[in-house]
Amino acid sequence: MASVFEALAKLGPATFVVKAIVAAVAGDVLLIGFILLRRAYRKRYFARRDARVFEFREKWGAIISGEIPYRAWRKNAFKRRIVEEIALNELDTANSKESARLLRFLRSSGLIEKRIFEARRHRGWRRRNALVALGRTRAPEGIHALAGALRDDDNENRLAALRGLGRMASPEAAMEILAWLAEHGIQVPALPLQSALINCCRERPQVLIPYLQHGTGEVREVLARVMSEVASPGLGENLMNLAEDDLPELRAAAARAMPTTNTYQAMETLTQLAKDQVWYVRLRAVVALGKIKNPEATPLLIEALGDASRLVRARAGEAVVAQPGDLLAIFERVVELGDRYGLHAYLAALENAAMRPKLEAELKNCIRLSAEEKIRLEQALESGKLPATQAMTAAMAGADR
Repeated sequence: MASVFEALAKLGPATFVVKAIVAAVAGDVLLIGFILLRRAYRKRYFARRDARVFEFREKWGAIISGEIPYRAWRKNAFKRRIVEEIALNELDTANSKESARLLRFLRSSGLIEKRIFEARRHRGWRRRNALVALGRTRAPEGIHALAGALRDDDNENRLAALRGLGRMASPEAAMEILAWLAEHGIQVPALPLQSALINCCRERPQVLIPYLQHGTGEVREVLARVMSEVASPGLGENLMNLAEDDLPELRAAAARAMPTTNTYQAMETLTQLAKDQVWYVRLRAVVALGKIKNPEATPLLIEALGDASRLVRARAGEAVVAQPGDLLAIFERVVELGDRYGLHAYLAALENAAMRPKLEAELKNCIRLSAEEKIRLEQALESGKLPATQAMTAAMAGADR
């Protein structure tokens, strides 16, 4: 009886086709077998995990209090991971009292120390997992381990360490981030860096000052944005210095932070920044003037309605509408400005604030205006067009420019 190989040999060149088909079928069978085996393993794993989670949840109070000895679950890696995950999930939503209790449990069970060890000794994804878990604990003893990971070669690990330090929300964590920035510059995206620093510097924004003074380039710009978010009244003098800086980004940050300082100093500085050559500096100054809600800011904001930038005009309109004072008198001054685009920005802000009916009522009941002035203002309010004489003056001024 001829063997299979002899039969294949008789096929000639078709032998290669048959062998390829057999190899493909065998590969498909092995792949399907692997998929089925993997699915069966994962199904068993998740069933075991679900059973353990339910078991630990039933006894959670005894586990946290130490009534159930830690060695009953700590030596088993599978059980330890589940207990740690439950504790961290609880910690994410716990109040201050419960957070202290959970943190005490994580310390006494040695889970924090274990994560600190892994964050320092492991590499790659194992280190990243340890850094994420350590950051979620918000334990101060993990700050140095997270700070060390900022100098990791892996960008993902650096980001995990940065986010972990941001969760700490402490000045000590801020000092570690700032020291790393001073040594290595910006090696991560600016947005997560800003978020981490904002969280950590709220309690003590003064830690930013030395790095702002001696930093360079993009580092100063990032720190200035952070300063604008966390500035406190005690930083007034430093903000004045930023307002005179050569970098527009720093002047814009100073303008944004001005409402937190002394009102007189803020008004004086914002008056200058509202006339800056860079449009987004003027924009920040106009927004800040609107937040101060000082009647002295109203003329500056009305003047800003004639700005060359559409965004500045829009924010100026919102600020003017929100200003305290006689609504009709402010509208008269807006019309007297003689800027059609500024009038449109003001009317749009008036509509958005649902204050147009109030202005119409004040205009209708006003007795100090003549009938001609009332008609002129009513036309400007209804049509959004300047009175004829002012429109002609504005057109001539535009032609001269």
